[in-house]
Amino acid sequence: MSFVEKRKRMRILFIGDVMGNSGQNMIEEYLPRLKRKFHPQATIVNAENATRGRGINEKVYKKILSLGADVITMGNHVWDNPEINEFIGRAKKMVRPANLPAGKVPGVGYTIMQINQQKLAVINMQGRVFMTPSDDPFAVATILIKEIKKETNFIFVDFHAETTSEKQAFAWFFDGQLSAVVGTHTHVQTNDARVLPQGTAFLADVGMTGPYDGIIGMRRENVIERFLNQMPTKFEVDEDGRQTLSGCLIDLTADGTAKKIQTIQINTDHPFED
Repeated sequence: MSFVEKRKRMRILFIGDVMGNSGQNMIEEYLPRLKRKFHPQATIVNAENATRGRGINEKVYKKILSLGADVITMGNHVWDNPEINEFIGRAKKMVRPANLPAGKVPGVGYTIMQINQQKLAVINMQGRVFMTPSDDPFAVATILIKEIKKETNFIFVDFHAETTSEKQAFAWFFDGQLSAVVGTHTHVQTNDARVLPQGTAFLADVGMTGPYDGIIGMRRENVIERFLNQMPTKFEVDEDGRQTLSGCLIDLTADGTAKKIQTIQINTDHPFED
């Protein structure tokens, strides 16, 4: 393979659902090491829960970028921290769900970044099953893909959704049109990473970065109490226990289709090896 052909290929590192201070600590410790080990051309981090488990503020946004993220994606908790309204308009490396009501919310639903001789589009999309109301992700993505294809065939989608069926349907519907569809939101990494027949890499959920011993990042006792008595309970991020980092690595060919996708887990049961 020639040097030019190699430069046309692309490797993406995606880190899932940074949760509170615990998640920030794992990003700070391991993201630079992951980049040194795997040499990704693009690093994407979902950080919709990065500030106290609900939303993100500008300080944390800048911190995650300074640690090596190129783009930060969000999700249904995008507006949970009111401070985001003060800076999302100038947060050029943040994308919120693209299928929120068009023209009525601040921020952007996708961005295009330059990587050597190529461009990579990063789209954030939100599902509708068991989620807060949003526009049809299939219809919105169809429009966006047509527009983005004028510039690049390298298109990554963070599909923030509850059900695996909706994520699978989205990936299969756009197989061959998108480079990768990776799910977020459920905070539990799934064991279904694969490349679909027409070249779209798929993973139903990349998992969470933050508390390893909590329940989807929250203190166990609070969540268990809610299930036992069905009474309103304040959920708090489990910042005191062990920590984990979840992610995936995607290799794309020169035409924007995927060659390989592999999951990443770092915790006491899966220690990181430089």
